[in-house]
Amino acid sequence: MALANGPRVVAVTGAAGYVGRRLVAALLEQARIERVVALDVRPIEMRHDRLRAARHDITEPMEQIFASEGVEGVVHLAFVLRHMPKRSASHRVNVDGTANLLSACEATGVSRIVIMSSSTVYGAHRDNPPVLTEEALARPSPLFHYAWDKAEAERMAMRYANAHPEAAVSLLRMCVVMGPSADNFITAALAKPVLIGVRKYDPGLQFVHEDDVARLLVRFAMERHPGVYNVAGPGTVHWSEFARIAKRPMLWLPASLAYALTDAAWLLRLQHDSPGIGLDFIRWPWVVGTDKLERELEYHFQYTSEEALRSYLERGRRAAALP
Repeated sequence: MALANGPRVVAVTGAAGYVGRRLVAALLEQARIERVVALDVRPIEMRHDRLRAARHDITEPMEQIFASEGVEGVVHLAFVLRHMPKRSASHRVNVDGTANLLSACEATGVSRIVIMSSSTVYGAHRDNPPVLTEEALARPSPLFHYAWDKAEAERMAMRYANAHPEAAVSLLRMCVVMGPSADNFITAALAKPVLIGVRKYDPGLQFVHEDDVARLLVRFAMERHPGVYNVAGPGTVHWSEFARIAKRPMLWLPASLAYALTDAAWLLRLQHDSPGIGLDFIRWPWVVGTDKLERELEYHFQYTSEEALRSYLERGRRAAALP
C-alpha cells in the first residue's frame, strides 16, 4: 500500500460508534500514524498513548482542536442513522455538522477528507439499472431522511473538493455494514418476531463486513484517492434468502397494506425504525457495482455479502448458546 506520504495525524468523528471504534483501533495499528484524534459526543472508552479523545459535538467549532493537534486527515463518520420524528434533530447533526467539519478543514488546511456516505443515496427505484455505478444519479427520497442527508453532505463535500483541489476528498457510498458487532436497521429487523415483505418483490441486498470497512477507511485516510467509490461485499442476498438464513418467519403483504401499516405504526410510535418509505429498500433494486474501487485500489474484499451477514448471525447464535 502506498502509505509513505499519508497524514501522520488523523481525526475521526463519530469515533465512539460501531464503525468508529474499529477504525480508531485500525489506525493505531499503523506505525506511521503519530496521533489519532477521536471525537464524539459519547464517551470514548479506548485508551492508547497515541490517542487523543475528546467529547465534542460535531456542530460545535473544531478549528482549535484541529490546529492544536496538527490534524492532517479526517474521517467523517458522525451521522444520525435513525429516522427521527423531529426532522431538525437529524438535519442538525448530518447536514449542519458536515458543513461545520468542512469549515474546520478549510481553516486548518486539512489535506485528506474521507466521508462515509451510503449507497442509499441512489434511492431504491423501480427503474434502477441492475447495477448502479458511481456515474448514476443520486436520487434519494426526501421522505427518507438518512439518504437525503447523506446526499446533501456529499454535495457539500463535492463543492469543497472543487474549491480545494489540493485536498483529496473521498466519498465512500457504503452498503449495509455487517459483522459480529453490527448495530443498524438490519439487526433491529432481526430482533422482531416476524419480517415484513412486499408481495411480488424480492430485491437483492448487499452487505459489507466491518473488517473490510475498517481496512478500506484506513486506505482512504492514508492514501490519496479522491472521488466517489461504491463499497459492497461481492454478491447479493435476496430478502427472502435473508429471512431463510436468519431463520425468521416472513409475512408477505400487498404493497398498499404494507406501506399503510408501516406508516400507521410509525405515527403511533409503535415502531421507531422508519415510516413506509423505508419499505422501498426491500421492494425496489439498489445494487451497486464496485469495479472502480477494486480496480483503482487493487482491493479484494475479504467477505462476500452473505458471509458478512452470517458473521453477525453466528455471533448471535453463539451468544444464545451460552449458559
